[in-house]
Amino acid sequence: MTKRFFRTAIAGVALSLAAASGAAAAECIAPANPGGGWDFTCRQIGKILYDIGAVDKPVQVTNMPGAGGGLAFNYVVTERNDDPELIVAASSATTTRLAQNAYAGRTASDVRFVGAIGIDPGVIAVAADSPFKTLKDLVDAALADPGSVSFAGGSAVGGFDHIKPLLILKTAGLKDITKIKYIGVDGGADAVTQTVGGFTSAMTGDLSEIVGFMKSGDVRALAVLTEERVPGFEDIPTAIEQGYDVVAGNWRGLYVPRGISDADFRKWADRLQAVADSDQWKEAMAANGLAPFTMVGDQFQSYVDQLVADIRQMSKDIGVIQ
Repeated sequence: MTKRFFRTAIAGVALSLAAASGAAAAECIAPANPGGGWDFTCRQIGKILYDIGAVDKPVQVTNMPGAGGGLAFNYVVTERNDDPELIVAASSATTTRLAQNAYAGRTASDVRFVGAIGIDPGVIAVAADSPFKTLKDLVDAALADPGSVSFAGGSAVGGFDHIKPLLILKTAGLKDITKIKYIGVDGGADAVTQTVGGFTSAMTGDLSEIVGFMKSGDVRALAVLTEERVPGFEDIPTAIEQGYDVVAGNWRGLYVPRGISDADFRKWADRLQAVADSDQWKEAMAANGLAPFTMVGDQFQSYVDQLVADIRQMSKDIGVIQ
């Protein structure tokens, strides 16, 4: 057995014999148990990479749950920092936790974020009978009297659902975001219930959480937080087209070890772009409620750096971190 295998075994992760023997097959670490978003990212992207010929061996998937992604992150930094055949599933939760120092001092610069190729779109929605007909109506009310506007979301205070409307309001010029009331509840359905019941002005969450409520006529979506309107939901305008340059959703993407070469980083960026361009990925997005969101290479790294900085500052502003 190789030294790598012993290290991985200590971490409680079983690698395949191919990886242990030094074969060049790529490996994707999903920082969670099977099922869920990170596992989906590894398995779908890995399968498509092989199906379209971007890699010549099937991509091996290793599940490494722990510390909300922190165990895998630390393992990559300390044990696999220069492995050119390693990719790791990431999402908006990764950047939020990095911004809030949830990975024990690790930062986004400890790895390289190679790209994102899909997103569960963020959304701002109101009750069907709400007086707010547009996102601007809601934003203007918050700017005029921040204490009069409140949001319900399925994450805790300081989580990404809380951050989404604050990104919009900060873009609109609101100086003191602590005045905006937020109620964290157990999931998007409960957030909708709070809003429909009149306890909050709006709900903040993901599009997938409100589809059924839109069909039943209980809520109206004021904005979807993507670059373009979502296929199948073209009647919902983006925040961008309404004047608020905010893209916020649960993006699905990858990072790679910091110590790999620029050439290997570009190789993974090109491979990920090839997956994004494939019919197989478009089918996977449609089947799993994802919207198009493709950003790879240096542009995505810059996006992540800015997102981490924005979330860190907002987390300080609302008292989540010091």
